[in-house]
Amino acid sequence: MPETLFKVDLTKPMHEQEVPGHNRWHPDIPAVVSVNPGDVFRIECKDWTDGQIQDNDDPSDIRDVDLTVVHVLSGPIHVNGAQPGDILVVDLLDIGALPDDEWGFTGIFARENGGGFLTDHFPEAAKACWDLQGIFASSRHIPGVRFAGITHPGLIGCAPSQDLLNTWNARERALVEKGGPPWKPAIPALAELPNPQNAVLGTLKGAEFDRVAAEAARTVPPREHGGNCDIKNLSKGSRIYFPVYVDGAKLSMGDIHFSQGDGEISFCGAIEMSGYIDLHVDIIKGGMEKYGMVNPIFKPGLVEPRYSEYLIFEGISVDEFTGEQYYLDAHVAYRRACLNAIEYLKKFGFTGEQAYLLLSCAPVEGRVSGIVDIPNACCTLALPTEIFDQDMFPT
Repeated sequence: MPETLFKVDLTKPMHEQEVPGHNRWHPDIPAVVSVNPGDVFRIECKDWTDGQIQDNDDPSDIRDVDLTVVHVLSGPIHVNGAQPGDILVVDLLDIGALPDDEWGFTGIFARENGGGFLTDHFPEAAKACWDLQGIFASSRHIPGVRFAGITHPGLIGCAPSQDLLNTWNARERALVEKGGPPWKPAIPALAELPNPQNAVLGTLKGAEFDRVAAEAARTVPPREHGGNCDIKNLSKGSRIYFPVYVDGAKLSMGDIHFSQGDGEISFCGAIEMSGYIDLHVDIIKGGMEKYGMVNPIFKPGLVEPRYSEYLIFEGISVDEFTGEQYYLDAHVAYRRACLNAIEYLKKFGFTGEQAYLLLSCAPVEGRVSGIVDIPNACCTLALPTEIFDQDMFPT
């Protein structure tokens, strides 16, 4: 059993933990522990909302979730000898649920509080709670479905340098000030800029806390350091190569998912859970320049669900409301593929909300299938039919 270097008490919020983690990115957040290259260790993680969601049938906790709290992360972990320009090699040896907390949740955020990919179609909050039994998940809220998960950290990455942090904040602020493309709906927001409300910054206090909270980056998007990539195949057995921007790398992680579909379309769209991650770390000196690294690279693990039969839904870059043609727009095309799948599932007894939640958390395969055939991008969503207890093919 690897030594547990970061423990969580599920009855306490992150800022009240004996050793608090963090929910913002900043190079000056102190490390909670140091490890050596070659070490194997365990890190425990709370769910990404810091325990705001309960295992019940009432979606009001999803409706009222405080999004200034997210994502709560375990770390940072200082890796001795790691320096800017190196590559931090991270092996995900094992991932699992914490004892007596073997459940998870999937949510649709209300339009008034975060929204999501299909907010214009599903503006109200909804929730599905999942029972986790070994590798399988089932839900009383979406009956007739059972599937194997591909457990992974939705969020993992190293701390940014001050220069990189400044770059993030400047470019995201410029995006907000410029405004989005004409088809961009009002919700979700264009970006979440630094916000000191409910910031958790490890052991920082006083004036130093205030300074860091004012400029620390939110954890919502993926960036050059990794972060909230929500890649379902970055699972147990994976090896990840992270660019290092600060001394010690300062590796952090959280947002563990029992299962997720490509795109995590409802935003709170995986089967979210608390859990543990067993890791092994090493360093490639000077690796960023040697391999031309800008963003992380990873080798997927060998453990994943094996499904052989799929229904694949196509979508093209034509707006579903106005019929307007967009030029090779993969965002619109994937939205249309998801909507086509939802309409199909409704013919088999599922509500639209159930179908939306299911596509978000089941191991569906999303693809940019065509990005050159003007004017339509073509995206596809492959739905494994073996997860259902009924025949899902047209007859």
